[in-house]
Amino acid sequence: MSAAKVAPEVGTRIEWLAPLHEWGLDPGAVLDRIPSCATDFRPELRASGTPDSVDTYDLITLPYPTRFGLWRASMAPAPFVSITNRMLVVRWTELDGRRRTLLFEPSDVELGTNTPYFAALTKRTPSRLADLLIQRHDDVLTHLRSAGIDPAEVDYLVFDHLHTQDVRRWLGTTTPQPDLGAPVPLEPIFPNARLLVQRSELIALDHLHPQQRPWYQPDTYRDLRTEAIVPIDGDILLGPGVAIVATPGHTTGNQTLVLNTSSGIWASSENAIAAECLVPRYSKLPGVRRWSEQWQQGVVVNANTVETIAAQYNSLILERSIVDVCERDSRFPQFFPSSELTRRWTNPGTAPTFTHQRITHRGGAKGSA
Repeated sequence: MSAAKVAPEVGTRIEWLAPLHEWGLDPGAVLDRIPSCATDFRPELRASGTPDSVDTYDLITLPYPTRFGLWRASMAPAPFVSITNRMLVVRWTELDGRRRTLLFEPSDVELGTNTPYFAALTKRTPSRLADLLIQRHDDVLTHLRSAGIDPAEVDYLVFDHLHTQDVRRWLGTTTPQPDLGAPVPLEPIFPNARLLVQRSELIALDHLHPQQRPWYQPDTYRDLRTEAIVPIDGDILLGPGVAIVATPGHTTGNQTLVLNTSSGIWASSENAIAAECLVPRYSKLPGVRRWSEQWQQGVVVNANTVETIAAQYNSLILERSIVDVCERDSRFPQFFPSSELTRRWTNPGTAPTFTHQRITHRGGAKGSA
């Protein structure tokens, strides 16, 4: 889908982080600017209020290469880690009384398996072994039913990036989809929802680099309803305590959900697979602390492609600079991996030192957003 065909933006532009996105800056210059930008942004986000609620729902636990998730730092013998992909449901009330519902990472897990990388992995994995390694939790629609949320109530769908995502069933299409058994255009399951995505991520779908191709399903975006796609250029404040921040690196158009809650500020993305990757000095994962100290690396990125890894490093530093520390253990930041490292007996040496597992928040406060 061409970015030129999409609908106009929503939300309020966040100016406090704009100095990080100035064209022509090298990664070192961006890194130097992060502390002051984060210092300016944090009080502004707090002043905007908090959402009414935040809830977490597990979707799938699956294997993921250790060399990607923990990049060069791990000395674990297991070639794979386990990660749990989770959906966040965020609800807030606008100043005019309108209720908003946002789904963050509402992955259509069934269609996600068609992603070239995972399709190839599945093909060479015996089904009995796959059943052992993969744990499917409830799907998006089952979770919403249990929460009493009608799909028609959902306003926004947000992913940190479009790796593995096929959203045709969620947003509907303008043409038949034979591979889904649809001889006519698909009606949207979320008829009032709009996909908020960085414009650069949409552009990438039209011009994928060979390093990127194994992780995307670009053909699934060609026939989507264009009115359901909203491009974002940078950082926006969507509602009280709800922001989307551009965090390029894991992909060109990576973005982070940032939330101000009753337990402080959180950030969620897949730039890292564990909170300890943002503070590797506290990690007990084999090799991580030593690697960080040896190479003076302040964070451990989740890098399945490496074309923009310096930008991803900076984005993780930004996320760490924005969030508060965890109430349960102040060593670890309130960075919530959208796919979090999960202990699994099949993967020795990859048990996380610390996990968040969920964000739960109640009690909104209206601000100036």
